[in-house]
Amino acid sequence: AKRTTVATASYEARPFGVKAGMSLYEAQKRCPQGIFIQGNPDKYVYTSIKIVSIFTRFTPLVEVFSIDEAFLDLTGTERLFGSPIRIAQTIKQKIRRQFGLTCSIGIGPNKLIAKLASGMEKPDGLVVIKKEDVPQVLEELPVSELTGIGKKTEEALGRLGIKTCGQLGRFPEDILVRLFGVFGRNLHFMGLGIDNSPVLPYFYQEKTKSMGHTLTLQEDTKDIAVIKRHLLQLSEQVGRRLRAEKYQGRTVALTLRYSNFYTFTKRRTIERHIDDGYEIYRVALSILETVNLSGYAVRLVGVSVSNLIKNIRQLSLLEEVQKREKLLGALDQINDRYGEFKIMRATLLQRTNQAGVVSPSWRARNSTAHDSPIRRGRLANCWVSAPEVFDLKIG
Repeated sequence: AKRTTVATASYEARPFGVKAGMSLYEAQKRCPQGIFIQGNPDKYVYTSIKIVSIFTRFTPLVEVFSIDEAFLDLTGTERLFGSPIRIAQTIKQKIRRQFGLTCSIGIGPNKLIAKLASGMEKPDGLVVIKKEDVPQVLEELPVSELTGIGKKTEEALGRLGIKTCGQLGRFPEDILVRLFGVFGRNLHFMGLGIDNSPVLPYFYQEKTKSMGHTLTLQEDTKDIAVIKRHLLQLSEQVGRRLRAEKYQGRTVALTLRYSNFYTFTKRRTIERHIDDGYEIYRVALSILETVNLSGYAVRLVGVSVSNLIKNIRQLSLLEEVQKREKLLGALDQINDRYGEFKIMRATLLQRTNQAGVVSPSWRARNSTAHDSPIRRGRLANCWVSAPEVFDLKIG
């Protein structure tokens, strides 16, 4: 239980200090009367896909940020389905009737404002912020309420005397750019309630930038053999995923988190693109060999591959390469049919069964919003971007 973390906390549990990322052990101490439920990721993904299918009945422009949040652009749909408010009400009814879930919806002139509106009346709200009302809404709003402004940025702005969005919007843009770089321009726009980023459905979104997996160990360890075994397991998973999506990469990254929660990532770029898990492992291992493991025990291991290209295979004249590619293809077919690691390298037969492999985003595509202060979200908060955008929060 001490190794398990809280994925999310209900509104009833939050006043006790229970929050996402907290260890289950700590959560049970703070809220002993709480009801703790084991997660069911497969069910959540299935339900999420079904809910997204509801969105696409109203518009093809659905930008899914993660498993519980998305933007919808309703431009031009009013004559077919009515006003954004009416569409929002219909979506809420359908989700409640089909899945027994509530959702919070925010409607605004852009994604930034829609996201803000969706958080105003959780867990089952419907809030509209009209374009002409944005300055009034933002004037006294703490900057921390805007998605994209974390604790460190909030503190940095506070040192400049900026506490509210109104103050942020009036602060000289050139000074923000000098202090924060390109992000300073975004901050200025955020303070004014401006977000010109479009809603990007999957068929418009940019290509995947990286693929990776992380694993939180059941016990902190200094045993290099155990770390290497998990490193191989993760590398094989990344390689399999690369092949499934027909990608190859040439930059391998190793992430380690120590028992004191200090986390770092080191990368190495090689000359050619690869998708073989064992080759990924060898590069990751070469990075590991440069790390001093004599201090704290390791709590988390991660492997990722970037610098990706779509894999356009060329026939190799080398017999060994052809054999390896055929072998990998056969392994993928068997594991696709019967489950991951049904056939594996002998080294992995010694691996400890871990329930802690955190898959990356449930969908393969990258969900970065171009030039938007909003970088990620949750699909239960479905942001709908229309002439008025609305953000819908499920749960």
